[in-house]
Amino acid sequence: MPNRYQAFETLQKHHAVLHDTVHLGSGMQLAAWSNKNDCVTQEDPDHHTLSLYIADGYECYHKTRSGWQNGGGPDRFCLMPKHNVSSWDVRGDLSFVHMYCTDEHLRQVIEQTWDRSPASILVDELTFEEDQHITQLYRHFLLSCQWQESSNQLMLSTATNLLVTHLVRHYTHLQWALPTVRGGLSPTVLNRVKEYIHGYLSTPLQLQQLAEIAGLSEYHFARMFKQSMGVAPHQYVMNARIIRAENLLRNTRLDITTIALDCGFSSTSHFSNRFKSLRGVAPSAVRQNLLR
Repeated sequence: MPNRYQAFETLQKHHAVLHDTVHLGSGMQLAAWSNKNDCVTQEDPDHHTLSLYIADGYECYHKTRSGWQNGGGPDRFCLMPKHNVSSWDVRGDLSFVHMYCTDEHLRQVIEQTWDRSPASILVDELTFEEDQHITQLYRHFLLSCQWQESSNQLMLSTATNLLVTHLVRHYTHLQWALPTVRGGLSPTVLNRVKEYIHGYLSTPLQLQQLAEIAGLSEYHFARMFKQSMGVAPHQYVMNARIIRAENLLRNTRLDITTIALDCGFSSTSHFSNRFKSLRGVAPSAVRQNLLR
């Protein structure tokens, strides 16, 4: 059962409009919101929240000891640690994405990535900050795809893992350098992962699943897989889906909707768009050419 996040539930009780949300395994959730003319207080949440401003936000005010202060805008971010109480006065339009992360998941990422366990995890409280790396990650990955499309789950889980790792490095008391990764996966492990991918292309694969099969952290697996295959795991999986779809279009009489589902796409339209972007022609055109 998915985790419940207090920050998410608090916004649902106010004027905020939820546009999209997706759970990404145990301990992670994304939510896209907009809000206006609202006062919200987040009281003692038991999880961490990264708030990414997408559009507007110039008239969003945060309550401080010296009074209400603004400083928001596109590509600004706020980081709200667990047990942090914060009050917000949204006087103008604001569009933003929240990434919720449990403390348990954060600790798991730390222990698996660095192979050591901190006595405690102290996350910085930040308001209206800028970080080019965070901006690139959420603009390129989180905002560039449909969250409800099952074939995008691997890319989304990869992006959130990168975000969490970045937060640990730069916005906690740990400040640990990332471990060096040399070499790729062993042939045996690589074949095991590839067999799993091709056996479960119809399902919404996530980075955590593939990393567990390899017996590695998500951080190490993603980098070692890319060194072995030359592409990131989500790129390899998407290409495998398109190759299977192309074979089914050419060698079977299955309808396009059935082919889309069999290849891990939850909608025909998304399948057609991705197929055309990678092959230059629509799936229907491939099928029609065979019928001539």
